Amino acid sequence: MNWLALTQAQWTDIGISILIFLTIAFLGRWIIKFIFKRIIRRFTRHTKTTFDDVLLEAIAPPFYWLTLVYAFKFSLNRLGFIFDKLGFDLNAFYFVLFWLIFSVLAWRLVTNLAKWYEAQLAATKEIELGEQLMPFLRRLLLIILTVIIAIIFLDYFNIEVGGFVATLGIGSLAIALAAQATLSDTINGFVIMFDRPFRIGDRIEMQELNTWGDVVDIGLRSTRIHTRDNRMVIVPNSVIGKSLIVNHSYPDTQYRIQIHIGVAYGTDVEKARQVIIDAVRQVEGVLPDHPVEALFIEFGDSALTFRVRWWLETYVDTRRMFDKVNTAIYKSLNEAKIDIPFPQRMVTYKMDKSEGEKGVEIFPRGE
Repeated sequence: MNWLALTQAQWTDIGISILIFLTIAFLGRWIIKFIFKRIIRRFTRHTKTTFDDVLLEAIAPPFYWLTLVYAFKFSLNRLGFIFDKLGFDLNAFYFVLFWLIFSVLAWRLVTNLAKWYEAQLAATKEIELGEQLMPFLRRLLLIILTVIIAIIFLDYFNIEVGGFVATLGIGSLAIALAAQATLSDTINGFVIMFDRPFRIGDRIEMQELNTWGDVVDIGLRSTRIHTRDNRMVIVPNSVIGKSLIVNHSYPDTQYRIQIHIGVAYGTDVEKARQVIIDAVRQVEGVLPDHPVEALFIEFGDSALTFRVRWWLETYVDTRRMFDKVNTAIYKSLNEAKIDIPFPQRMVTYKMDKSEGEKGVEIFPRGE
């Protein structure tokens, strides 16, 4: 293009277009800054959540860029003679700019909201959930956004997208079928992370797998459980999703345990009850502000059976507490001269007088 061949009126249009662009760009920046920082910020400052602040931070710059696009469009309308000679399609240019700004806006929204949600999880001590889930979701959303923008661009420039979409769908189906187990584990991983039946550090019991231990890691595909015999059990999340889980740490770590103990027939029940309760209360680790119970529940074959219950601060030392409490009860019953009977049977010999043979009948004691 020969710039020297332009007329005075055309140069005047160029100058006016530049002036219009600079004016709109300056005023647009000032107006958007005033609206977002002076007016809207005044309302968001009084809200309890920081969600609106993060939202404003994400959308304010793209709004200004959008103002620049419209400034370009308004100012370049007077310069059609230049772009006609250059063969430049202004509509395509505006289309590309608009969708680029939209892409940046969507990317900023996804990134800022993901960071905000991670901060909320960190505040509630669910840091592992943010570290595992949010980066994956952020990447997934950005991939989806990129594919959508690419399809829109291809369609606008009259490039056939039907084959591309069909290929993408067939490929996704093939991947889904090939990685069915992995996808099942991943989906159940999402369910675990959102539903949170247990957290890192919780002691859980999976009855179907006969597994009992502390949760040390919750991943997208599997969960790691550290058992009490120092083994690491790696359980696929799809298995966890189908299993009955007992969480021994929820709603808190305080834990009630019980044993059964028998005393001899003829024992003073109230005396035995008090001896057992006093013995349990003296054991270090038994919560003093929780009840200790010795419930007379059964007339056994050889003993009067008590169900003894007490509370612990945590489930960690359960086996050691069984040892301590059993030892304390045994010593106290011995000192109180209360017998702990062993199973007994009464054997009666009878002589069959007609045939002269011995017969044996065995009866439980007390019959």
